[in-house]
Amino acid sequence: MPRPILPAALAVLLSLTAVPAKADPAFWQTEWPNTDFTTTTVDSWTEILSGGPPRDGIPALDAPAFVPVAEAPDLGEREPVIVLDLPGTAARAYPIRYLTWHEIVNDSVADVPVAVTFCPLCNSALVFLRQVDGRDLSFGVTGKLRNSDMVMYDRETESWWQQAVGEAIVGELTGTRLTQLPSWMAGWDRFRTAHPDGLVMAEPDWDRRYGTNPYAGYDSAARPFLYNGAMPPHDIPPLARVVRVGDRAWPLTRLTQAGEIVEEGVTIRWTRGQASALDSAEIAQGREVGNIRVRDASGADLPHDVMFAFAFHAFFPEGEWMVER
Repeated sequence: MPRPILPAALAVLLSLTAVPAKADPAFWQTEWPNTDFTTTTVDSWTEILSGGPPRDGIPALDAPAFVPVAEAPDLGEREPVIVLDLPGTAARAYPIRYLTWHEIVNDSVADVPVAVTFCPLCNSALVFLRQVDGRDLSFGVTGKLRNSDMVMYDRETESWWQQAVGEAIVGELTGTRLTQLPSWMAGWDRFRTAHPDGLVMAEPDWDRRYGTNPYAGYDSAARPFLYNGAMPPHDIPPLARVVRVGDRAWPLTRLTQAGEIVEEGVTIRWTRGQASALDSAEIAQGREVGNIRVRDASGADLPHDVMFAFAFHAFFPEGEWMVER
């Protein structure tokens, strides 16, 4: 089950007291007997907190079924989906209504092994090639958080991975980075119009309240859940969205005003038609946040992320903020 949203004062209290007291490999070893805790890039184990659910308490999905767009379930017009459009195959849509409850989908597209991931607490939606040195990996959810971002694990070595950057931070594969593939979030109507012959992930066979948002009002909160790091600069609210390309971040507010920005060799375009997945109790009814496409000078889609400002600052502390100049 997804992590519940706690009142801010209680969340801070937990993060400062009870949870860090258990942030120790000796405590985790019984649940993770095959993880090599002697190898890590984490400075202090207190950076890793329990998000509530145990290992696989948020169940990742494997080899999901798909249906043609024309046979898709009743998705709202602005309901967000993650779009993956690899060459030589039909574009695929992974509805956030499912990823909110599962966070990871292990899929194969035209024999390309991919991991489609979504961390609601960071609004980070990334697709990775789940292959390292020719070896296919599959991923699950540890139930742990670091800087409020999901910590994944691979089932093959039980190394732990930071979702927001796709890097192994604990275990045998520490320091290894996954390749991020170009993908983007789009409103459902935008996807089905652009890809009438596309595919959409079918509803998983789990007892979940798909379409509802267990994090209602989260992206309007004053502080992130279980986060004690520094707040973003430039008076940017911590839960404001930014478009991250590499180690640069463009505030979404700037994009919505400009419509299009061409800087640093990239073109970022904003259009209406996508609901926030972290606003109202029904995902399809969330407030307008718009669609983002990021392309290079040749028009090719670029890997990027639309994440919360606090998460960018936490994982890219030396990153460049592309504020109004």
